[in-house]
Amino acid sequence: MTGGASEPPVPEEAAPSPAPPARRWYSLMRLEATAWALLPRAGTGAEEGFVQIEPTFILDGGPEFGVNVGAPVRLRLWGGGEGASVVRRQDWDSLSDWGQLVRGLKLGSDNAPLGVWFGALEDYSLLTGHLVRRYSNRTNPDYHPAGGFLTGTAGPLYTEAFVSDVLGARLMGAEFSLDVQHVLFGRPKEKGRYTLALSAVHDWGRVGGRAPSVTLAHLDATAVVLVRPGFEALVVAGWGGRPGEGGVWGAVVGAGADAVTPALDLTLRLEMRRQHGGFRQGFFGPDYELARFRAAGPDGVPLAEAPLPDGFSFYGEAVVGWDAESYGGLYRHLRLSLGAEAFTWGRFDVDGRVAVQLFERSLEVALKGLGVG
Repeated sequence: MTGGASEPPVPEEAAPSPAPPARRWYSLMRLEATAWALLPRAGTGAEEGFVQIEPTFILDGGPEFGVNVGAPVRLRLWGGGEGASVVRRQDWDSLSDWGQLVRGLKLGSDNAPLGVWFGALEDYSLLTGHLVRRYSNRTNPDYHPAGGFLTGTAGPLYTEAFVSDVLGARLMGAEFSLDVQHVLFGRPKEKGRYTLALSAVHDWGRVGGRAPSVTLAHLDATAVVLVRPGFEALVVAGWGGRPGEGGVWGAVVGAGADAVTPALDLTLRLEMRRQHGGFRQGFFGPDYELARFRAAGPDGVPLAEAPLPDGFSFYGEAVVGWDAESYGGLYRHLRLSLGAEAFTWGRFDVDGRVAVQLFERSLEVALKGLGVG
């Protein structure tokens, strides 16, 4: 006979946790063909025409790994003079040029504490974008490096660092963004609503052609003033200059909006800028790889030495991606990227790219343009 006290219940066996899904691998091989021409500028250079053939292999291992390699080969159609080679020699005559074989290598996702990416830098902006904005490291037709950037998060501090050439001493910089709300009140529900950011960029000017070195720094404060599902609005203010050079500075105030839906990605920026002593925001921009030798204008001097009148400018930028199928992926049926800056003393700069995917994404047609001065 048992006593009145009941036996302790036997715990049920815990259900085994589901195994993590196996990594799925996807691959793609394709061939791109592009017409490519060089035209004389300011009485220098010769007219040359090429067809560029670029076989590509893409391996996608999910959000934390991906590789994209290609071998761009430019075959001469006309120009170059007597004895010119069929394959353009200037595309492969330096160590940095071999970096063009790497179109993209991704290690780590956007949500990971640490991520690294290598390849071509196209329309690259360093966080707030007030030093490096819409920069491309392969604008120079005789220089084809592989760049890279690293992102990392440690508590309230977010860091992004980049190099324009992993095989040579060229452009490099970093931006450190501090989450002020996290520092003052602990971990917030929404990260990055109020931030202070410090960025610095230096160009050694030793590879891809000799050019004067230059160093710039910028301090920015950003506040996200409106948050809705799939939508954010922000305001920003900042100040920058050339360390060690008095009287060279600039200031900026602006606003922006970001919207994300399964069918639409939208980024808008509008800023008013002040330049003084030769400083300008977005100094390392889409034309920098050419302007570092000779800036736009009648002076014919490198951008680091070019006189820039004191004054104001108004800058606007729009990046739009739209997809009819609303599948939420990276590829879009329509992608538009446009940036423009108007200066009060008469200069106007604009650059943009529009791409359309047709025939069930089997064909992409793109148009890219740049105008300064």
